[in-house]
Amino acid sequence: MVPSPAVDPFVLLLVHAASTWFLVGLTWFVGVVHYPLFARVGREGYSAYQASHVARTTWVVLPPMAVELATACWLLAEPPPGVPQLELWLGFAAVALVWLSTFALAVPAHGALAHGFAPKAHSRLLLAHGLRTVLWTLRGLLVARWLLFGL
Repeated sequence: MVPSPAVDPFVLLLVHAASTWFLVGLTWFVGVVHYPLFARVGREGYSAYQASHVARTTWVVLPPMAVELATACWLLAEPPPGVPQLELWLGFAAVALVWLSTFALAVPAHGALAHGFAPKAHSRLLLAHGLRTVLWTLRGLLVARWLLFGL
C-alpha cells in the first residue's frame, strides 16, 4: 500500500476558507436579494421559476458545501498547528447544522413552493435561510481567525 502524500495544513485551511467564504457571500446575496424577490415573481409561472431556481442553485451551492464539509472533517482528523481543537469542533458543528437546516427546513420549504407561491412556505424558507446565514457568517469569522492567528 502506497501512503498518501501529506497535504500542507495551510493549503487545506485555505481551501476550507475559500469554500466557507464563497458560501458566506452567496448566502448573504441570496438572503438579501434573491429569496425576498420570490414574492414578486407572480403566481403565473411561479412553479416553473421555482423548479429552475432549485435546479440551477444546486449546481452553484452543492460543490462548495461538499468541499466545506469534507475539509471540515479533514481538519478534525489532521488539525493544523495553532488552531484549537475546540474551535475545529465548533466549526464542524456549524457545518453540520447548516446541512441539517438545509435538508430539514429549506428543502421542504422549496418543496412546498414547487406547487406555487405560498406565503407561509416562503416565510419558512426565509427563516431557515436566516439560520444558515448566521451559521455561515459565524463560521466565516471563525475560519478567518484561524487564518489570521492560528498558523
